[in-house]
Amino acid sequence: MSFLFVALGGALGAVARYTISLIPVRTGFPILTMITNILGAILIGFIVGITSEKDGISENTVLFWKTGVCGGFTTFSTFSLEAYNMMEKKQYTTGGVYVVLSFVCCIAGIFIGKKLSAIIKL
Repeated sequence: MSFLFVALGGALGAVARYTISLIPVRTGFPILTMITNILGAILIGFIVGITSEKDGISENTVLFWKTGVCGGFTTFSTFSLEAYNMMEKKQYTTGGVYVVLSFVCCIAGIFIGKKLSAIIKL
């Protein structure tokens, strides 16, 4: 049964990721991937914060949100490919900025998500 929860969450996350990719942005910088990963980091931080402090949240609910939705939503493989392509094109500064900003902003996103869960206390 847990596979079904992961699959449903993954489908929801993938659709959300695809929807963000449709936003018309004209830049050589992969800003939409970075935004998606930051939002995913905030979401997973929030989920961890909510589920670590509450008893009674089912394992399937956690799997749906954390493994399913966040796993289907975030785009580490796309991030990796974009960073690789920038390096291959000798766009070292842009690629380096992208990698560092993605890393720092996503770690900050986890922090923000956990803090939001403490404030909201569902």
